[in-house]
Amino acid sequence: MKNKIYKILVVFLLFSLQSFLYGEINYLNKKGMTVETRYSVPKGYKRVNVEKGSFAEFLRNQKLKPYGEKALYHNGKEKSSRGIYDSVFDVEIGNQDLHQCADAIMLLRAEYFYSKKEYNKINFHFTSGFEAKYSKWMEGYRINVQGKGSYVKKANPSNTYKDFKSYMNMVFAYCGTLSLEKEMKLQSLDKMKIGDAFIKGGSPGHVVLIVDMAENDKGEKIFMLAQSYMPAQQTQILINPSDRNLGVWYSLKGKDVLITPEWDFSLNQLRSF
Repeated sequence: MKNKIYKILVVFLLFSLQSFLYGEINYLNKKGMTVETRYSVPKGYKRVNVEKGSFAEFLRNQKLKPYGEKALYHNGKEKSSRGIYDSVFDVEIGNQDLHQCADAIMLLRAEYFYSKKEYNKINFHFTSGFEAKYSKWMEGYRINVQGKGSYVKKANPSNTYKDFKSYMNMVFAYCGTLSLEKEMKLQSLDKMKIGDAFIKGGSPGHVVLIVDMAENDKGEKIFMLAQSYMPAQQTQILINPSDRNLGVWYSLKGKDVLITPEWDFSLNQLRSF
């Protein structure tokens, strides 16, 4: 009996030590409510400087759900976090199966321009090639998706957040990784920056977004990734499945492929807006 109790205590202590060490290694502040305030960087690294008002700053300041809350699917069910993600963006995705991987990135990009009132920069190409402009949506035009696509005047001019989300739902329905990949430019690894994405267009395809980055004195970079997935779900900060010591940070040093929990990318699949 004593041996059994002893073994249980040993297992418990080892588990507690592992959890403690991982908590230290993961550079986690559970009370932090943004990407930047929840996660510090590993020793020897510093966050890269970003311009005030930039897309990079916008991503770093994205609001997160309280630590420990699960990512929700569009039907309200929870997605298991085990081995996949550590935190969840506080994003409303509606009850339709629309907010998938490319949609999450397009929404963040559009939300950024909407917050800066740069509405003429909110444009996305449908997979068909049709360019959907939010500036036209604001004027009361809606999109007829028949043929190559066309604008039809159906509403009074308006620019409420509800209008914006209605436009984005249209974008979600007719855009995807194939169209987003074409809109983005190939990016070299040495010029990687916050706001770039690893993307594989297709059916299926996938995309993950770089939402933060740090570097050491040698210029070696580490970065944080976020994704949505299928079916529609809230955006998540991914765990590094290849290096537990880095927690949510990724490094490409010595790598010839980027391995994420639910998709692997070639290093030549980095693209930039």
